Amino acid sequence: MNESSTVPETRIRRFNEATVRGDGSFVLYWMTANRRLDWNFALQRAIDWSQELAKPLVIFEPLRVDYPWASDRFHRFVMDGMLDSSRRLEPSPIVYYPWVEPTAGEGREILRQLAGMAAVVVTDDSPMFFYPGMVAAAGGSLDVLLEGIDSVGLLPFRSTERDFPSAYSFRRFLQKELPPHLEAFPRSNPTADVSLARLTDGLTELVPGFRPASLEELTDPAALSGLPIDHSVAALPLTGGADAARERLTRFVAELLPEYGEQRNHPDAEHTSGLSAYLHFGHISSHEVFATIAAEQMWTSARLANATSGARQGWWGMPASSEGFLDQLVTWRELGLNMCYHRIDYAEYSSLPDWALATLDAHRGDERPYLYSRAEFETAATHDQIWNAAQSQLVTEGRMHNYLRMLWGKKILHWSRSPQEALDTMIELNNKYAIDGRDPNSYTGILWVLGRFDRAWGPEREVFGKVRYMSLRNTRRKLKVDRYIERWSRGSAPS
Repeated sequence: MNESSTVPETRIRRFNEATVRGDGSFVLYWMTANRRLDWNFALQRAIDWSQELAKPLVIFEPLRVDYPWASDRFHRFVMDGMLDSSRRLEPSPIVYYPWVEPTAGEGREILRQLAGMAAVVVTDDSPMFFYPGMVAAAGGSLDVLLEGIDSVGLLPFRSTERDFPSAYSFRRFLQKELPPHLEAFPRSNPTADVSLARLTDGLTELVPGFRPASLEELTDPAALSGLPIDHSVAALPLTGGADAARERLTRFVAELLPEYGEQRNHPDAEHTSGLSAYLHFGHISSHEVFATIAAEQMWTSARLANATSGARQGWWGMPASSEGFLDQLVTWRELGLNMCYHRIDYAEYSSLPDWALATLDAHRGDERPYLYSRAEFETAATHDQIWNAAQSQLVTEGRMHNYLRMLWGKKILHWSRSPQEALDTMIELNNKYAIDGRDPNSYTGILWVLGRFDRAWGPEREVFGKVRYMSLRNTRRKLKVDRYIERWSRGSAPS
């Protein structure tokens, strides 16, 4: 074990029983989920190893082509981040190798060869998407120590022993257990002022067939055209990467956060943070987001309330808008991480609470007011303007307003032949088009539509039973949506 580690032990997990290889040529950081150079415990751990072993540090950031829903949209966003890291590390002794896999499966062989020359391999430990299975498989096949480092949330996900049934119960847990972890943040810039050995030989000479992505490839839109990914889901004008994420964070905290509580639910207001895609791809850390807000508020942990009541407001000791945003960033985001860590069935219909399964099953045979196929949902061909506008935004911009995302899901349940069919449609459309999709937050929101993290509601309704109902009429009455509909409507009739 690295005796000079600066990373909390609760964030370090061994993925095999292999040992450090003393004659290894370098320390390898296999960057997969936390695709950033700042506020990253995994990179910090790799630097610790590099300094202790007096060996160069190599960062290998691959982008595979066979992940589910792989498309131009997601590839371009990840490659933007690679470009940021390439430019920043160009003068550094750290060797950075971004690599865009040309055909499925090649990445596994490249990793095997790099790990075969490494003294130790450090990677990201994340409970989301395909990462757990990929890292576990690598741990079983490599003959050098593989460590996974959790740098996903403010609370180490291994500090919980179970999943939580509601945001309220998880919030109570956080209010009791989170404070010590607010004093143990990763370094804001772990690569600054570090003395590391330099690699004398390039990896292109050491690994046959290995050719890292050049700056020209990372900036060339045509570089995607020859890859075996879905080209029908187009790249977005939204720029990925740490630089764009930090720009967005700075603007949000300075200009939008003070009115976040009042304006966030109004689609016309555009008052949300826009950070979810950057958090999903690891281009920004929740630690940095929190630290930026805390600095703006001149906040210290002395402001934390002693009560652990599970209340949404008052615990942080910040203005209401900041506390409302932190409830999303910390409570709801990390509730999803917790669920994905403890339950491999988190995306399955059967994982819903018993009361929700029972009431949905009791109303499975109810007549639906409308029935739409997945193709009709996908092409925004329903009868309702608000729903069609939300779906059109999802397909075109890769995002959907937060409140309308809930309504979008509720109406898919209302207009599908069965709850299972509704779930399948929501997962497919969200994960295919949403730039922040395929995330624990995606499954939190989608399964919430069907009753997860919620309670039974009355009166009991057709189709929904006791699952919370949302009305298109009430949405029009409560929210500012006229400009939103005008922008995104495709000529559907009024509700």
